[in-house]
Amino acid sequence: MYRRTLPFFLALILLAGCDAGLADRTAVDRTGPDELLKLRAGPGLGYRVILGLPDGTPLNRRNCVTELGQLWCRVSLADAPQITGYVSADYLSDS
Repeated sequence: MYRRTLPFFLALILLAGCDAGLADRTAVDRTGPDELLKLRAGPGLGYRVILGLPDGTPLNRRNCVTELGQLWCRVSLADAPQITGYVSADYLSDS
């Protein structure tokens, strides 16, 4: 019995941890014409900056977390989904 059910449960665990299908489309918004939104390695100002994102950059929004009173969302670039990081939710479009 265990030989048949173990692969099934392992598959469920893997699927539950995968959020590839749970992304919402959003875009960088309200950074200003001369500013870039910093894509960071973690949810907070203390994490290294991966790159800067100009207004209008399309993103896939994953889960969001609150860190020191600030909401941070894990995102990936819509055009390069392998590039992921965290941005402040204050600078994401509502759609």
